[in-house]
Amino acid sequence: MNQSTRSLRSIRWLLGLFIAGLVFSGVTAIPLVSEVDFLSRLTGANELVERSASTDAPAWARWLTGIQRSLHATAEQHPALFYGTDWLAFGHIVIAIAFIGAWRDPVRNSWLIDFGLIACALVIPWALVFGHLRGIPLWWRLIDCSFGVLGAVPLYFCKQLIHDLTTNSFPASTSGDPAPIR
Repeated sequence: MNQSTRSLRSIRWLLGLFIAGLVFSGVTAIPLVSEVDFLSRLTGANELVERSASTDAPAWARWLTGIQRSLHATAEQHPALFYGTDWLAFGHIVIAIAFIGAWRDPVRNSWLIDFGLIACALVIPWALVFGHLRGIPLWWRLIDCSFGVLGAVPLYFCKQLIHDLTTNSFPASTSGDPAPIR
């Protein structure tokens, strides 16, 4: 197997990981109530808050149980608000589908890698600013920021591999463009 084939396989593996991450993070936006219930059970947050005076319980447990109560109240009184998270999931899936173009032909569609890196970078100020405005604790905003950082890692390596492919591995066509990957 030559270097070009190895690079193409690496690019496709990294993009597959990125696409799977987008789909997974999108789909998890749909069942918020059951997910927060599960997280609360897993961490014992409700028991921590119930056993101690509310001011003695850890801040993360008080915050999580408050979110849980809010989600249950919203589900009961205003379930249509969850339609927004359904569309959030849809958006993630549609963006993931767009990256199939880069998976199929990474050289021709390298602009998608740039788009993804810009989007990953924008996650950080978005989470910090809007999280602050919505009263989200800093530790949770940093978790949200980590999605941008983690998403940028495979895209950065893809960008490097694509650069290597276009500068080292392909004979130039008559137009000076690299030969397409098939």
